[in-house]
Amino acid sequence: MSKTAFVFPGQGAQAVGMGKDAYETFERSRAIIEQADEALGFKLSDIIFEGPEETLKQTANTQPALLTVSIALLEALEGRGLKADYVAGHSLGEYSALVAAGVLSFKDAVRTVRARGLFMEQAVPNGQGAMAAVLGAEREALAALCAQVSSESTTVELANVNCPGQIVVSGTAAGVQTVVERGKEAGAKRVIPLDVSGPFHSSLMKPAAEKLGDTLASVELQDASIPVIANVTAREVTGASDIRALLVEQVYSPVLWEDSVRYLIEQGVDTFVEIGSGTVLAGLIKKIDKNVRVISVNSITALDALQVN
Repeated sequence: MSKTAFVFPGQGAQAVGMGKDAYETFERSRAIIEQADEALGFKLSDIIFEGPEETLKQTANTQPALLTVSIALLEALEGRGLKADYVAGHSLGEYSALVAAGVLSFKDAVRTVRARGLFMEQAVPNGQGAMAAVLGAEREALAALCAQVSSESTTVELANVNCPGQIVVSGTAAGVQTVVERGKEAGAKRVIPLDVSGPFHSSLMKPAAEKLGDTLASVELQDASIPVIANVTAREVTGASDIRALLVEQVYSPVLWEDSVRYLIEQGVDTFVEIGSGTVLAGLIKKIDKNVRVISVNSITALDALQVN
């Protein structure tokens, strides 16, 4: 029996103007974007639709903006009767998945990710942390190199295990630079520094995780109505208390995206519907398994063309 997973992108997928056609076309989508403005107390919609790009790229704006657009498009999708057997999201996208699974209300989610973004910006002074994409290295070899560099000098760790041949490392600026210089020792073909504001998904984010834990303690979470695949474990989770703990851990732990997609395929998922800005996840999923069906719903045009059996 065919199964479908809805998957939601994370930071890096943002683009000025994203979601505008949904806002203009669907009442339910417009209501979500208006709820975001109301919940946050400022016009997030202006930043989403008009930018400037530098303002949208600020982590504390990017996170609620991407969540809002994903849920606005989800509303349009579900308005056509489409449902998922599983949901998952990449880093920040996990919050969109949790809204889709009924764990978090949208208003609670958008306020939480705004706070999450602020905490992540504040955790490490600007310029002291970094991230880089490592292409072509095996996971075990790269993990060993990171461990060696960390033991010799300064912190660098696996942050995103995205797909075969693409892993992101995160840590201090010096630690990441060392991996840039020594990446070939782990079999890397290229190591590309990323334009990010901090060392996300590394142990340097533990101060942000602690603050997020305090914030989540006051947010109501429900058990998931459909299984959510957690970034930290790459396994399904449905209990509210387990989800709360994993969201805190997620801030300083690697995003096991490749493992999550493989697990979903093992459960019988053969159709992945990416909901939100861009096509980043579609590209990663196809590199994990070229035989699965992947659809990106990043606009109303894409939604109009969608056929899910």
